[in-house]
Amino acid sequence: MRRESHVRFCEGGGVRFPSATRLVVLCRNHKAVKEAERRVGILFGRLKLQLHPEKSRTVELSYGKEGFDFLGCHLHKRLSGRMLEKTGRRLYFLHRWPAQRSMKRVRTRIHELTDRSTLGTRDVREVIAKLNPVLRGWGAYFRSGNAAAKFNQVDTYTHRRLRAWMRRRHGRQLRPGQAQQWTRQWFWDLGLHRMLGTIRYPKQCKVPVKTPGKPYAGNPHVRFERRRVETGR
Repeated sequence: MRRESHVRFCEGGGVRFPSATRLVVLCRNHKAVKEAERRVGILFGRLKLQLHPEKSRTVELSYGKEGFDFLGCHLHKRLSGRMLEKTGRRLYFLHRWPAQRSMKRVRTRIHELTDRSTLGTRDVREVIAKLNPVLRGWGAYFRSGNAAAKFNQVDTYTHRRLRAWMRRRHGRQLRPGQAQQWTRQWFWDLGLHRMLGTIRYPKQCKVPVKTPGKPYAGNPHVRFERRRVETGR
């Protein structure tokens, strides 16, 4: 979204205005998409806001045709192989995993913490101590999605960077076959945070079922106000 000049003027006068963010509207069909675009246009017109023409787009999630990025995650529908095998039905469920930009950002940070400027560090445990907060924080944000494959990629990249760091650190003193012992497990035993296996799906929320009844019995004013809000009369 792009804000108009009067919004910036209000902020300059000491009034905090919510920063522009992304808006996602889910619709069942193309007709609903057109109606949503019309309503959003009316709402934004009242707020003196505009949709960014280059960043606003419509994607079709049906049958895994397209996906979109939102808050660092990529959302895409995937075919359920288990349901296809058991029932023969082709059911698609919405999955989410770290977007390409999020993957690039964490790889860049890992590279910075293991580049040549850190070769002055004598013990690899010190490098691992700096890597762990990055891996834990990044993993905690994405661990409730379908990120197992991406987590494995981050583990592989971290292991490759640490192994290259050890090779450069030893230099000519590296003995034949010594690098073979620097496996993933070797670094994990030294305290390196392991991404794979940390996926945690949120527990289902149990909504209490209320007994049917007449909540507004004996209070006609409440019933009238409730009906007026719902019907708009």
